[in-house]
Amino acid sequence: MTLIQFFRSSIVWGCLAGTLWGGEFNWPRWRGPEGTGHTQETGLPVTWSAKDVTYRVELEGWGQSAPMVWGDRIFLTSSSPNGKDRVVLCHDRNTGKQLWKKAVWAGDGESLHKMNSWATPSCVTDGKIVVAFFGRGGIHALDMDGKLLWSHELGAFAGPWGIAASPVIVGDLVVQNCDAEETAFIVAFDKTTGKEAWRTPRDVNRGWSTPIVVPVADHQELVVNGHSGVKSYDPASGKELWFCKSFNGRGSPTVTTAQGLVFAVNGLAGDVYAIRPGGSGNVTASHMAWHTPRRKGRDLPSPIVVDNVLFVVSMTGVATGYDPLQGTEMWNGRLAGNFSGSPVAASGLIYVQNEAGTVYVIKPLRDQLQVEAENKLGDVGDEIFRASPAMSEGQFFFRSDKALYCVGIRKK
Repeated sequence: MTLIQFFRSSIVWGCLAGTLWGGEFNWPRWRGPEGTGHTQETGLPVTWSAKDVTYRVELEGWGQSAPMVWGDRIFLTSSSPNGKDRVVLCHDRNTGKQLWKKAVWAGDGESLHKMNSWATPSCVTDGKIVVAFFGRGGIHALDMDGKLLWSHELGAFAGPWGIAASPVIVGDLVVQNCDAEETAFIVAFDKTTGKEAWRTPRDVNRGWSTPIVVPVADHQELVVNGHSGVKSYDPASGKELWFCKSFNGRGSPTVTTAQGLVFAVNGLAGDVYAIRPGGSGNVTASHMAWHTPRRKGRDLPSPIVVDNVLFVVSMTGVATGYDPLQGTEMWNGRLAGNFSGSPVAASGLIYVQNEAGTVYVIKPLRDQLQVEAENKLGDVGDEIFRASPAMSEGQFFFRSDKALYCVGIRKK
């Protein structure tokens, strides 16, 4: 690696880590600083109840995007109940008060699956811009005060499913996965000007996966799950680098990376598998490190690796621990409820929230499923929690289809 490449890599990872000078920890994109669900923070709450909820505020409109946190601000997306209006919301992270709302698109709401919404993709921010994607409603970049900087329409996204892939910022580019049943592609824009930098076709099919950046030797790869399998791209040019065939379709869950491997589950019941990045062409035979039959039902939550345990929870709450290097199933057990949001991790603990708002705190042991705590937010009525949690400066942020919750005391 040259000195210039080193500095470029450091800049990219500094942006992805979302760590400000002064030690503040941000949650700038879906699944956190690196897209893997992890934070380096310590001292986050392990147990709580309704009395520990710092605030609950009703959100304007309807949506399922996760809270993104930068400094004193929280960014979310929302829509009108019929999908005709799409908006970006900014709330004060200390009080929950709405600071601004920016309407970015108006039109006819596309068809949706009953579990989806018109505001499911989460925002991404680097502290200078905020980017939101709404499928048919386009992609939009705003400054931190809600001024619209640039927008693009990206297609009709026809079909009965809706969309869910969130934008990511990679260096000076905003990257968006646009899987669809008519025209599918992945595209990058200059984050400052909005000028299209590259566009690469993808398999025409449904898909909802968000890209992550994977470091490989002296370069980086942009890795995305999909209906037919996992693909890797050069983040600078969009060139497809490799493809690894899946075992069953949909490709809804985002892949994760740890210990030099990329881990994937399919969406439909199939094998869980690990891929060695850095290959070229079809690497199904050459770079698939292992695959293990996974017949635990449908998978919507993404996997996570903590303390040498690959943790996967199905939509119906079957939690399974795998050896991440060999793929051996070490244990499984059931958590109560249905699960849509993806787990997050801090200080060696896994936090995963069911659709009723209950958060299970799991210690990922090698020999058993150990639930450390089962936390509730109080009487949430008929609210549904399908967004993944966010963590920042000692606090958790949870989003239901109706409200934003904060748990914990902010560290100063």
